[in-house]
Amino acid sequence: MSIDVNNESGTEVDEQAILDIARYALARMRIHPLSELSVIVVDADAMEQLHIQWMDLPGPTDVMSFPMDELRPPSKDEDEPPQGLLGDIVLCPEVAEKQGKEAPTQHSMDEELQLLTVHGVLHLLGYDHEEPDEKAEMFGLQAAIVDGWRAEKGLTGPSPAPTVS
Repeated sequence: MSIDVNNESGTEVDEQAILDIARYALARMRIHPLSELSVIVVDADAMEQLHIQWMDLPGPTDVMSFPMDELRPPSKDEDEPPQGLLGDIVLCPEVAEKQGKEAPTQHSMDEELQLLTVHGVLHLLGYDHEEPDEKAEMFGLQAAIVDGWRAEKGLTGPSPAPTVS
């Protein structure tokens, strides 16, 4: 798996954890090991510009996903998943820090960024949360991936509750 993490935000973030959880999520979703992903960490001003440009919504957001080859997890009867460019995930640590503090189970900015990374990966793979059934599926999968990664890393304590809408 080729995953690049580029921190342009000026905020210190745990880039290794972002890389690790992205790799874990893609492996768990059975994405071809030669596929490529880019994760960019930006400040609130840059995120706001992207949010306005692509979503026509004001203010910065927590995560945005920009799919490239529209890869999907393989079905159970597929022998080998296709490989390709997954796309870009853009994260905003300033928004992540605020959301982590306001979450029902308060958690750190880095824990929120990990959750948002998985959220972004799932969006790149075609998952969405517009409808209640889609939201239940996506957020359930997101929680399972974060919990699995945390268990594999030996991290204790409750996993961050989803704060993305």
